[in-house]
Amino acid sequence: MLDTTAPQTQTRATGPLAGFRIVEFAGIGPGPFACMMLADMGAEVVTLDRVGARKTMKSVAGRGRKVVELDLKDKAAVSQVLDLLAGADALIEGFRPGVMERLGLGPDVVLARNPQLVYGRMTGWGQEGPLAQAAGHDINYISITGALAAIGPKERPVPPLNLVGDFGGGALYLVVGVLAALLEVSKSGKGQVVDAAMCDGAASLMSMFFDLAALGRWSEGRERNFLDGGAHFYGVYECACGNFVSIGSIEPQFYALLRQHAGLSDECYDAQMNPAAWPDLREKLVDVFKSKTRDDWCRIMEGTDICFAPVLTMTEAPKHAHMAARGVFVERHGITQPAPAPRFSRTPSNIREPEVADLGALVKAWTGQ
Repeated sequence: MLDTTAPQTQTRATGPLAGFRIVEFAGIGPGPFACMMLADMGAEVVTLDRVGARKTMKSVAGRGRKVVELDLKDKAAVSQVLDLLAGADALIEGFRPGVMERLGLGPDVVLARNPQLVYGRMTGWGQEGPLAQAAGHDINYISITGALAAIGPKERPVPPLNLVGDFGGGALYLVVGVLAALLEVSKSGKGQVVDAAMCDGAASLMSMFFDLAALGRWSEGRERNFLDGGAHFYGVYECACGNFVSIGSIEPQFYALLRQHAGLSDECYDAQMNPAAWPDLREKLVDVFKSKTRDDWCRIMEGTDICFAPVLTMTEAPKHAHMAARGVFVERHGITQPAPAPRFSRTPSNIREPEVADLGALVKAWTGQ
């Protein structure tokens, strides 16, 4: 049987990226999250931060790093950084386009020292284009992709936290790009620049919906489609206790189970796939779900093929029986946090303790200089 138990805190790297060396230029949002994933998977990640940053060593997104404080406006420090990069496998930075070049650490300079380096660049708008130098945040990057316009009630779009731009379209695409480039290095012996833009990634995440639109199966406008809250069988309902449950009974066999367990015997529910009937059926289901508490509905529906789950808060989620059994959340330094994902059968990821490091010692260890 494969061992897929949740990883524990360790000091030794055991993940599939053990042995890879990555230099992270400190930033916020998607860059640190991407490096958290790489560190969880075993990579040795060295974070270069400004002097006096005093970042907490208990940060979730900053876990597993070796942290070095330095002044990148100091030419001697930049020279040491170039020495360190000569022994690195990848670099990750999230500055505006041109900043690394002005520091003397642009791709041309760095790749000349280390032709096999993968140079990962994380931005919102990308390295070029009319908006490349403009400030922005997740909400702006997903606005121009069609994603934000499709999310929320019909009255107005609602930001889906910063999951779609920063972390989904940004960090995860950066990780995929860096790993793909590292694989390619093993064949060509040559590094390259990975331009990961949040607007690019968020647009890519919309691929299925552009496909559905081309097939005539998706209408612009919120709460008009089967995945955006328009369908009565795919959505969130309030319960008698004020808490919520979610259902996703798309397939007819799952919808039949929903009807069976919720007592939806009225023939009006036969019109599952008739969009014209959805508003009325949704209103009927509002009353149905308000007739019982969330706990009641969990006893009736959880574990069935209805495609049901309670809507839990961040405090409640780690205590859920399934999440607890899989060890999806762990506690480190008094902070409850997600365990590394995904899981590996032979080279499990782990959460390593962060540590303060000396740049000179790292250069010597990585390059022998």
